[in-house]
Amino acid sequence: MLAEYLPILLFIIVGLGLGAVLIVAGFVLGPRRPNDEKLSPYECGFEAFEDTRMKFDVRYYLVAILFIIFDLEIAFLFPWAIVLEDIGLFGFAAMGLFLFILLIGFLYEWKKGALEWE
Repeated sequence: MLAEYLPILLFIIVGLGLGAVLIVAGFVLGPRRPNDEKLSPYECGFEAFEDTRMKFDVRYYLVAILFIIFDLEIAFLFPWAIVLEDIGLFGFAAMGLFLFILLIGFLYEWKKGALEWE
């Protein structure tokens, strides 16, 4: 029974081995030219070592939330598409309503200018 898992074990070993070889090759063969810009941490478009009470642009959060909302739409579409024959017209109408509600939200965000990056 364990012989059935041999291809999976080989796949894992080859994947880990290839990953290790590529990381080591990049480390050995890659050029090393460090400077202050490359060594400084970069987070969210501003310097990391400034005042903690500085004003933060809310557009970063807005874009992230909008991405999550519309990305989750795709997570629901794949399983729905697989079982569409089984759930019939009711499932089709339910997904149509779901997409319509998302479309209304998208149009609202577009009209409010949330998608425009100045």
